[in-house]
Amino acid sequence: MTESATLTMPQMPPCDHQPQPYEGPSAEEVLALRRKTVNPAVFTYYQKPLMITDGHMQYLFDETGRRYLDFIAGIATVSCGHCHPKVTARVIEQVSRLQHATTLYLHPTLPTFAEKLLAKLPPELDTVYFLNSGSEANDLAITMARLFTGHRDVVAVRNAYHGGVATALGLTSHHTWKYPIPHGEGIHHTVCPDPYRSPFEGTPEEIAKRSAEDVEDLIRFTTCGKVAAYIAEPIQGVGGTTYGAPGYLERAYATVRQYGGLCISDEVQTGFGRTGEHYWGFENFGVIPDIVTMAKGIGGGFPLAAVVTRREIAEPLAQRIHFNTFAGNPVSMAAGLAVLETIDEDGLQENARVAGSQLKAGLERLSERHPLIGVVRGIGLMLGVELVRDRTTKEPATTETAAVLEAARNLGVLLGKGGLYGNVLRIKPPLCIHSKDVEFGLDVLDRALAQVEGG
Repeated sequence: MTESATLTMPQMPPCDHQPQPYEGPSAEEVLALRRKTVNPAVFTYYQKPLMITDGHMQYLFDETGRRYLDFIAGIATVSCGHCHPKVTARVIEQVSRLQHATTLYLHPTLPTFAEKLLAKLPPELDTVYFLNSGSEANDLAITMARLFTGHRDVVAVRNAYHGGVATALGLTSHHTWKYPIPHGEGIHHTVCPDPYRSPFEGTPEEIAKRSAEDVEDLIRFTTCGKVAAYIAEPIQGVGGTTYGAPGYLERAYATVRQYGGLCISDEVQTGFGRTGEHYWGFENFGVIPDIVTMAKGIGGGFPLAAVVTRREIAEPLAQRIHFNTFAGNPVSMAAGLAVLETIDEDGLQENARVAGSQLKAGLERLSERHPLIGVVRGIGLMLGVELVRDRTTKEPATTETAAVLEAARNLGVLLGKGGLYGNVLRIKPPLCIHSKDVEFGLDVLDRALAQVEGG
């Protein structure tokens, strides 16, 4: 690609949506007020923070009306698309009738949504508890596992992210999110099965086998053979779209169950058709968890989460009162129902498979001419591109990754970043993107990489 080509603006696919004129404070005023009043831990992307005021399906609009292709979807949160007409209408209808009633009262949306959600899962997973966030869901899942097994210790995977409350931060081993204070007791971390940066040598299959053996070593020598649960994302999100070769989860699950523990699949980012071939991430690896946690895509942008398990595992929670004020509220239930229906009616799982295959193939072609790309990985529309300064040493290209994000933003595409070294482009668009969006996104990435590689 020539230097002049990197400077020209690519043509974004047409869109009929016209955002409402924005008449509020400027981005500079909003930023100044935010810095004055909001906890500094609440960070923003980009050297010049982007202000978003409108959204429509796979597109976002800033206060000037400029349109962007959203390739991160609120970190896999917006499954159906921004302001999808059906989801929006259902929420407005419910808000106009009843905004809040705790689960101490009956409301038809809660059991109706529960029934339809459970129909998407293996039949043995027959009981659901609704919550507000993935952090809450993972925290509750660990509590339930400990109650059911009578054991305390939990095995999680290195590089994982499972949430921001105390127990979930204990499960998280990604150093970026860890504070120098205790986070949950009895939590141990096994090696990440990602073959690209594994401490083990060999083929991906050999690395998967060794990684699963490490799970057993942890249980035998660290927990004295008593384990409550093993929790893993089928594909790590924050960790950089990493996962083990086929057979890893199957071996790990078998080992944990051998020692009396439960297997938890964190589907916060992989669920609801995002991987294309299957509705749930764990289905790609031939396993059935004992507990499934979910959030983000379940509500299409609304605060909603769930823990699904077998009735026998759920029952011990009733030993005491367990109550969540906002969980199961009618508005979130209405949003969840609309999301489930929209995924099916709009064929979004199949679209994730088709568009994801097109996008991954295009990213692999880009890797042939951009030395910054170390590896492309992922399934469906949950993709990651790890950038390195040298493909032999695999030195992380952390600074360059940030520069690619900036260049892509300037050209009209919003990306995420993650990985242990902040050197992985996280690509998780709304499931409604189409072929022209994929072509545009690849064009932008091609130009952004060339710009950064050219210095």
